[in-house]
Amino acid sequence: MKIIVCIKQVPDTNEVKIDPVKGTLLREGVPSILNPDDKAALEEALRVKDEHPETHITVLTMGPPQAEEVLIEGVAMGADTGILLSDRAFAGADTWATSNTLAKAIEKIGDYDIIFCGRQAIDGDTAQVGPQIGERLGIPQVSYVEKFYLKDGNIRVHRALEDGYEIIEGKPPILLTTIKELNKPRYPSIPGIMKAYREDLIKVWTYGDLDIPSTDIGLDGSPTQVKRSFTPEQKGKGEILDGSTDEKVQQLMKKLQENNLLRRD
Repeated sequence: MKIIVCIKQVPDTNEVKIDPVKGTLLREGVPSILNPDDKAALEEALRVKDEHPETHITVLTMGPPQAEEVLIEGVAMGADTGILLSDRAFAGADTWATSNTLAKAIEKIGDYDIIFCGRQAIDGDTAQVGPQIGERLGIPQVSYVEKFYLKDGNIRVHRALEDGYEIIEGKPPILLTTIKELNKPRYPSIPGIMKAYREDLIKVWTYGDLDIPSTDIGLDGSPTQVKRSFTPEQKGKGEILDGSTDEKVQQLMKKLQENNLLRRD
């Protein structure tokens, strides 16, 4: 079985700041991490490989040269190879242009059974790229996968809903987007880290390596335009009440009444 896992390097959202003048993200000095939902996707692919050692896993990402770090992490965790799509022509891409580029790279890779993607990236929270890739490739897709089963080449998943889940069955080729509740990702192993750094397992593909029009990628291929990013103004200072539960309830009731938010009938 051959599996492709789409992953992304994202800024740690606990450290993200916005330039108050330009309205853009301040990336310098902000640590980057492997997107959590994508890490769950990779872990599930690795679990398939644990049960079926002949499985080949390719991790795929698009980004600047430093995005190679998440591919190295993916190989260190157990993936076989990594592909980095990196070119200034890809810059400024929205989800549509990003999915176009990733789909074309997957077509170039060619032979695959399952494509795993994280549900969404924490820097955009759109949850669009995975389904758009599936649509572009013309293959079945299931989103919000919280449980995954593979038996005799058949795939069965539990798709998370607001009030439960639905069971869906399918056959390869198929694209699945996963949520972080699916599993608990493993740590990279020492042999895996040594392999990732010593062996030439990461390939870099540029625009010239993909058969795709320039109008479908990067800023030119992005119908979405971000007008402004900003940090919301703080509305007020919070207050912590002291005392027992009953005392805190009484204090809260009094403050609500003082501010005309609660009245006694």
